[in-house]
Amino acid sequence: MDFLTILQILDSTLRLATPLLLTCLAGLFSERAGIVDIGLEGKLLAAAFLSGAVAYTTGSIWLGLLAGVAASMLFSMLHGLASITFQGDQLISGVALNFLAAGLTVVIGQSWFRLGGRTPSLPTDARFGEWNLPFSDAMSKIPAFGPAYDELISGHTALTYIALLAVPISWWVLYRTRFGLRLRAVGENPSAVDTAGISVVRLRYIALIIAGALCGLAGTYLASLAAGFVKDMSAGRGYIALAALIFAKWRPWYALSATLLFGLLEAVGNRYQNIQFLDFVELFSLLGFAALAVVLAVQIIRVALSTISVRDLAKPFIACLSVGAVLVATTAIRAMDLPLFGFALPVQFMQALPYILTVVILAGFIGKAIPPRASGTPYVKER
Repeated sequence: MDFLTILQILDSTLRLATPLLLTCLAGLFSERAGIVDIGLEGKLLAAAFLSGAVAYTTGSIWLGLLAGVAASMLFSMLHGLASITFQGDQLISGVALNFLAAGLTVVIGQSWFRLGGRTPSLPTDARFGEWNLPFSDAMSKIPAFGPAYDELISGHTALTYIALLAVPISWWVLYRTRFGLRLRAVGENPSAVDTAGISVVRLRYIALIIAGALCGLAGTYLASLAAGFVKDMSAGRGYIALAALIFAKWRPWYALSATLLFGLLEAVGNRYQNIQFLDFVELFSLLGFAALAVVLAVQIIRVALSTISVRDLAKPFIACLSVGAVLVATTAIRAMDLPLFGFALPVQFMQALPYILTVVILAGFIGKAIPPRASGTPYVKER
């Protein structure tokens, strides 16, 4: 597999991971405040539909973005009204929002455009265009780094860069500000926060507003990427984002890694409809080895800075050796030309890769993941 092909796969990974990352961060804020947000899927659908409809009608993607964010925030407020104000079951409220969005978008879309629930295709001016970063053309001639800068780092839409920027901002807000401390405290011990004279209801509503805004960005990105709204176009991304959130153990930087992993699987599934088993193993081994090498390098730097002990290098080092052994074994099997390993993976398997990974992760391969203690529990103020 050549270097350019790997760059194209990684470029597609970043594009496909963008809505997942925004949605995962939305769930992060709401669950850190103690609100289980199963309704992420519904918010995505509502935002994608209204942003596509408004962008087509007005010809402005920015008005479409405002409409998408407004629709998602409206659904967030409905979720807050049911689960915070009326202290209803958060899971049932979220599932109800998903059903409401799935049906309402199709009914309204059919009433407005008579296209079976779809919106008309968006013209180029009503979609987010690619941003070419400075010197991308000039640097593209530099070996290795040039194509990586031009193909992978440059050439994405504004929402992709916003999503990447939202990760350090979310970390800073949650772990370096007074608001973030209070928000996390609400998710762990709301009665203690209330005793300190801080409104639990207010903080939880603010968390849902932030979650609605992030989901609105994700839904607008989907509509812009697909040049319009299509029935059920979120395709379970809200649920996958929840799985990524659990995989990330409710931390922003881990959320970036988890969503990139899901995006990688979807990118490979889209690019290789009929891939040989050995090529499939080799591809993921190469990408996994590169990722583990980065992790190991970061851990070595942390050891040098005395922030962790040398023993913490064991896991990434063993993982690198294991993946390297798989690469060596794959090369040996390819040289022997064994027919047992030469079969092609079916198209359906490649298309189902992200969902298969979701099931595998939720089956218990993520280690110990402890959610906020008050997550899913309505807060009843003591009289």
